[in-house]
Amino acid sequence: MSSQYTLKQSASFAGIGLHGGNRVSMNLLPALPNTGLRFRRIDLDGAPEIEARAEYVVDTQRSTTLGKGAVKVHTVEHVLAALAGAGIDNAIIELDANEPPIADGSSREFVRLVKEAGRLAQADPAEIYRVTAPIEVNVGGSQMAVFPHSGFKITCTSSDKGGRFTQFFTLEITPASWEKELSHARTFCFYEEIEFLIKNGLIKGGSLENAIVIRDDAVLTTEPLRYPEEFVRHKMLDIVGDLALIGRPIHGHVIATRPSHHANTELAKAILAQMRRPLEAAQTFAPPPAPALEVKPAKSPVDASTPTVNSPTSTETLVRDGATLDTMQVMQILPHRPPFLMVDKVTKIDGVRIVAQKNVTMGEPFFEGHFPGHPIMPGVLQLEAMAQVAGILMMRQAENAGKLAYFMSAEDVKWRRPVRPGDILMIEVEMTKARGKIGKAKGKCTVDGEVVSEANVTFMLMDR
Repeated sequence: MSSQYTLKQSASFAGIGLHGGNRVSMNLLPALPNTGLRFRRIDLDGAPEIEARAEYVVDTQRSTTLGKGAVKVHTVEHVLAALAGAGIDNAIIELDANEPPIADGSSREFVRLVKEAGRLAQADPAEIYRVTAPIEVNVGGSQMAVFPHSGFKITCTSSDKGGRFTQFFTLEITPASWEKELSHARTFCFYEEIEFLIKNGLIKGGSLENAIVIRDDAVLTTEPLRYPEEFVRHKMLDIVGDLALIGRPIHGHVIATRPSHHANTELAKAILAQMRRPLEAAQTFAPPPAPALEVKPAKSPVDASTPTVNSPTSTETLVRDGATLDTMQVMQILPHRPPFLMVDKVTKIDGVRIVAQKNVTMGEPFFEGHFPGHPIMPGVLQLEAMAQVAGILMMRQAENAGKLAYFMSAEDVKWRRPVRPGDILMIEVEMTKARGKIGKAKGKCTVDGEVVSEANVTFMLMDR
């Protein structure tokens, strides 16, 4: 298992910001293990920091901008590419303005800084994420996909909307290949885009010193092209920088056609969603259900009027606004049975919201092996509890009575603290979409008012 890396010492560089046009000084600083890459604005009170994470992307027009509250950092991709490409896991990027210097429009100067500072192995292991299944993102005219792969590889095709200057390149990314084959590729734009960019307050610091301009069939530059395919290689440089927002190295083969910062960062978010997904798509909420409770025919006229289990009338009557349900009523609605029934009672139903309760006792069978002497409720069973409660809410519609909810996906899953014997698990679910057979819900589990887990789930209703 490889180690995490930081910088041996600090290194500094000063220059002009591409879009703001202001003078800016940048310091690359070592950081502790598991810090990740983060930006620090020393020109602002309190020197606020923004982690280089996809969830903080606030703008992708011509560059990638991170924001946290009122604090923003623009054009982060080139310096992030230099650090990620060199295998630096932990570093502070200190700035006295709202964007790093553009230098010559590539990552060349930033690579020099990293080499000047040196790499330092740290005690903590690097957690490489290996893509487990194909992911595809289509944004505007950009197509992005990533497939399982033994290393990190990018295959890219770039062109403008008219198909001009179409270029193709593919590369297995290592610290050596990154520096040699991608890091020197400069940013570029088409001449007809310049007026739009200036009117939108961008590229105030742009010049032929830090960008290539394409006008018709001419390439305007202060020096010869550094690579035969410099345009597509710069697009790949941007991909390396934008995917650094995942927060850890990845093993996967990225295939990109006409990539953009928007598409790159959306792919980063999609990879993060796969990382957080604890269960495979199409897995059911539960094992095959046990037979429903049998209700024998009544002998008296009064008993004969009692609704049968799981009939539309009984389900509609039970799952209504303001209702509370005990365990027996819950089992009239759900097919689950102990030990896989994760709902003891429903305490509130209000429109698209429902609150339920699970009493976590030492007698739970999963505590026998999870873990002996240190009992903790498995996180996937908390996810299961959310799913079962969402299923109850779906059954308020008569046409859904008696159906099964099959799990399709779980996203943004987070487990925040252990759930132990004696805890009362409160499960809160809000339906965010219920159209036809497809349902989506946002779930949250709490203990004593503290969030212990949360997730967004998608499921499909099917006949038994």
